Amino acid sequence: MGTVLLHIRKLRVDWHMFGAVIGLMLLGGAFVLSAAIDQYEDDSLLNSYFFRQLVFYGVGLGLAAVFVVVDYHSLAGWARAAYWVTLVLLVLVLIPGIGEVRYGARRWLDLGVTLIQPSEFAKLAFIFALADFLTRPNEEMLMPGVFLKALGMTALPFILILKEPDLGSSLVFFPIGIAMMFVAGVPLRFLGKFLGASTVVVLFVIINQLYFPAEWRISLQEYQRQRLLVYFHQDFAPSNATPAERKAARALQRERTHNIRQAEISVGSGGLTGKGWGQGPQTRLGYLPKGVAHNDFIFSVIAEETGFLGSMAVLALYTVILLKGMQIAALARDRLGKLLAVGVVALIFCHVFVNIGMHLRLVPVTGIPLPLLSYGGSSVLSSLIAIAVLQNIQLHRNTY
Repeated sequence: MGTVLLHIRKLRVDWHMFGAVIGLMLLGGAFVLSAAIDQYEDDSLLNSYFFRQLVFYGVGLGLAAVFVVVDYHSLAGWARAAYWVTLVLLVLVLIPGIGEVRYGARRWLDLGVTLIQPSEFAKLAFIFALADFLTRPNEEMLMPGVFLKALGMTALPFILILKEPDLGSSLVFFPIGIAMMFVAGVPLRFLGKFLGASTVVVLFVIINQLYFPAEWRISLQEYQRQRLLVYFHQDFAPSNATPAERKAARALQRERTHNIRQAEISVGSGGLTGKGWGQGPQTRLGYLPKGVAHNDFIFSVIAEETGFLGSMAVLALYTVILLKGMQIAALARDRLGKLLAVGVVALIFCHVFVNIGMHLRLVPVTGIPLPLLSYGGSSVLSSLIAIAVLQNIQLHRNTY
């Protein structure tokens, strides 16, 4: 306890990062409330998404305080154990009767009072485990075996999360892992060959799904193929479809493109200053579906109700966190701290880029939350812990 109090006294808070985090939480609370405001006509405030989000923020800040003051070297000592525990949880999620099914995916564990999504915590455990693994002499980084083991550590959670299925969350593991391996000193020839091979595989899968006949296609979840068709503006109906089949395919295509079309309308209709809090017609009238407005599509609500200026404010807050994270990585006093900071920055960047990118059709639609803004306990807790790790690295650079 004395050690913790000593750390608290020595704590040098990065007020720019702290302000950005508080700003995002204020926006998150306000627009989760706005997105689901009709809920409060039929339910009590205590059972609302808004109240639960406030609880998540409170619990997350408490956990973040712990992850700030406990030396990240001590935390890294538990990294491998945490990594394997999260893998076990990811396996449990896939077992019928244990994993909770929502929206056609088995991604959650029901704790009674709330659901948890192990994939969100698996990302943090992976960053710690890989940083700990890559903290080794430079000459060992030149060995192919080290690179292959690092890839294996990346592939395990990727495969398990992909089977839920959750393509968005699974895909962020490889950008994070590659960024950390690059900074750790893995030879570019290893990374280049892997990225080249991965690019070829991805292009082949896309071409296969878009242009090959059904009997020659690689097996994917149907919703994943449909998202590719939507992203590349391809017709759902095959060229030899009958009029009845073409009509059914077009109806399905309208259904599958509804969310993203409404999100684009929401973003575009906000103008410079927006429609005003709680006044967005896309949200109020239900064109942006109630089931997604408060979580994956929260940016659409913000853009519609605060306009271009509000959207830029959101991006500015994330930019502060990312720039501060890169600065902390550059000034970290050891390789472990540098790799942890790089992993956290890559994690936050991937989430922000993919989530906001899907609103603008820069990337296909994926179910990936916007850190600290989207509703969800697992996302909020893991985001606050991740940012606390950045503050931890800065704190212990200054106190040693």
